[in-house]
Amino acid sequence: MTYQAMSKAGLDCAAIFASVGMPDEPPDQSLRRINSPQRRFWAAAEQVSGDTDIGLRIGSMLPAWRGQVLEYLFLSSPTFGAGLERALRYSRLMTDAMQLQLRVEGDRAILSGLSHPVRHYLECATCIILRFLRQVSDGDFQPHHIQFEYTEGASTALYDSVYRCPVVLGAEEGAVVFPAALLDRPSPAAEPELLAVHEKLALQKMADLARQDFLLTLERELGSLLEQGDASVDALAARVGCKPRALRAELDEAGTSFKQLLSGYRERLSRRLLARTQEPIDQILYLTGFSEPAAFTRAFKRWTGETPSAYRKRKQSENPDS
Repeated sequence: MTYQAMSKAGLDCAAIFASVGMPDEPPDQSLRRINSPQRRFWAAAEQVSGDTDIGLRIGSMLPAWRGQVLEYLFLSSPTFGAGLERALRYSRLMTDAMQLQLRVEGDRAILSGLSHPVRHYLECATCIILRFLRQVSDGDFQPHHIQFEYTEGASTALYDSVYRCPVVLGAEEGAVVFPAALLDRPSPAAEPELLAVHEKLALQKMADLARQDFLLTLERELGSLLEQGDASVDALAARVGCKPRALRAELDEAGTSFKQLLSGYRERLSRRLLARTQEPIDQILYLTGFSEPAAFTRAFKRWTGETPSAYRKRKQSENPDS
């Protein structure tokens, strides 16, 4: 959604996404990316746009987060409060970057944990959260105010126009504060049988995320093992603290094998280095763990139908600024 909003705003997405090593195209929605590049990404967005409130402005352009299992959980729950508790339980399906929690103090409900070191990311994500909560409540959700921990932000007028509620800066905690009475709002789409189905689906998706985390951990270890020339299943198992047999079993459960994992990682790394860097072929051989140029060329032609040199020439001519 962020890519689409930035494109709509006329920003140079190629430059912004290149800042975190991503191509100028909509990211693969099936992949969960690590949170650490957010600072570089939004710094590039601010520099390219010249907008010191770029996260807030892009957030205001994002569509509602629709058709996901969290929405179905919300709508099939008996009340808004029950739906919110379930959504928080499975919040990893939306983001790993924040850990939101709900508490009630008197007549106010406080959705805390609205915190992130990158202001642009946080303000954009807050737009997504607010639009989602308004969507699942048919517009009844209206915050009393939003509070952020940082002391310098956008203008009051801009916050009011985007969030449609006051914003308090310099707060002790980041939070969305709203009337506690809303938690008892009945859901017109409540359906116990569908709720059970949606809970099962949410659990499956959480398990899928755990498997993806596991495979990403293995790939990170593979990178250093390839440089050392010891990318074996035994060495990888030792790195992650398990027996080779247990690792093979976990890979099988994840629908892959060590051979497939290694080949896939080598292919992606080779493509990225050839398309986006000027690393010599000999260095790419070393980084991808091939012992000789002929073996690398054969493997690369099997993956892409092109030689490494032809692939590099084509990709870098398509994106001369890479």
